[in-house]
Amino acid sequence: MSFVLDPFAVAFVQRALLGGALVAVVCGVVGTWVVLRGMAFLGEAMAHGMLPGVAVATLVGFPPMAGAAVSAAAMSIGVGMLQRRGHLSADTSIGLLFVASLSLGIIVISASRSFATDASAILFGDILAIGAGDLLALGVALAITLVVAALGHRAFVALTVDPRQAQLLGLRPRAAHVVLVGLVTLAVVSAYQAVGSLLVVGMLLGPAVAAGRWTRRIVPTMVLAAAIGIVSVAAGLLLSWHLATAAGATVAFTAICSGAVSTGIHALLGALRRTHAPALPTLPERTA
Repeated sequence: MSFVLDPFAVAFVQRALLGGALVAVVCGVVGTWVVLRGMAFLGEAMAHGMLPGVAVATLVGFPPMAGAAVSAAAMSIGVGMLQRRGHLSADTSIGLLFVASLSLGIIVISASRSFATDASAILFGDILAIGAGDLLALGVALAITLVVAALGHRAFVALTVDPRQAQLLGLRPRAAHVVLVGLVTLAVVSAYQAVGSLLVVGMLLGPAVAAGRWTRRIVPTMVLAAAIGIVSVAAGLLLSWHLATAAGATVAFTAICSGAVSTGIHALLGALRRTHAPALPTLPERTA
């Protein structure tokens, strides 16, 4: 038991666990919609789109989280403008701004001679440095996510199933899509401190994919994804402590592995059920 409990007796690991758990719940709720709507590429672009904002905020002495929020919001607005006015497809618009933001962030970082340590934290996170202020910000982000997800649930479902039917029902699918993109932005910015801009999509996708193997209903999938995410955070911190690896990267890798493990267990149980299922009687036996 000491192998498991000793790391979590340290104060900064406790804060990391609490902060990671808050991130896991946010990503569990939003990641479910990301998987259902096929928005993984947008989430990845948002994560990299934060890089220039964080870099500039760090250089001028502003809170990095504020820079991340501004930069990710600019990314989402830019994608919408390119689609409407540039007559480009969603993936083309995202790809263009994705590369532009990542390049701009690297340019800003490379222009500073004193950015090596901060650049590593930006890219891979520093979950062990989460403080009381970060926990408060994550708590606010979680509250906003839960409220918006609850109020917009019907519109999000209609948007996912049939946007045309959603329009006929007066659910305003375009507005629902904008709100959903806002939730993705909030989740990406919230998870930035824990796992960094390069690994944030792991927290969004891994637990949601893992949960989707066991339930087909949206709300239970969110709850299960959040639980799997919390377990992934705890397991990642534990592995990082004993293996002396980067905490944020280990947490993200554990979250991704949860999807693979869940898929493997689900497939194994399915094979066992088929193996032990009673064989159907042959034709003569059924006739008799």
